[in-house]
Amino acid sequence: MRIPVSILFALVLTACSSPESTETGSPPAEAGPPHVVATSSIEAGRYLVTVGGCNDCHTDGYLATGGDVPEEAWLLGSALGWRGPWGTTYPKNLRLTAASITEDAWVGLLHSGGGLPPMPWMNVARISDADARAIYQYVRSLGSAGEVMPAPVPPDQEPATPYILLAPVEPR
Repeated sequence: MRIPVSILFALVLTACSSPESTETGSPPAEAGPPHVVATSSIEAGRYLVTVGGCNDCHTDGYLATGGDVPEEAWLLGSALGWRGPWGTTYPKNLRLTAASITEDAWVGLLHSGGGLPPMPWMNVARISDADARAIYQYVRSLGSAGEVMPAPVPPDQEPATPYILLAPVEPR
């Protein structure tokens, strides 16, 4: 008996997409919002901080050195401002922030999306609770260190620190 190719394809597709079928042979993950799975929540947080680009702004020298900054110096904030039509903002010292609030408050902060540019709040606000908690636990594991960064400067005032200008330029 010959089985049509379309039926064979459907059988293979069904077997491969079965919820019980995974690469590791382990049962499927529980349904819920997507989140990082790692050996620990701290490792998940480290991964999220790294691939999420948190260090790009919140760690002095990270971009300029291609990420060659010791982990002990991560997330201490930066006095290098970001200036645009909203004024000038500074990447906060996340280690001091995490040390000063509860995990639930951290999750609420990330979900509120109420900060100034260039922080991509519209994206950060979509983070799962599990991932927000993992980042909090990772940042807390680094310990409280560093100083408070400068407060935002309104657009009509010149900042006293170096800054990166983020302003559109219209072609002539």
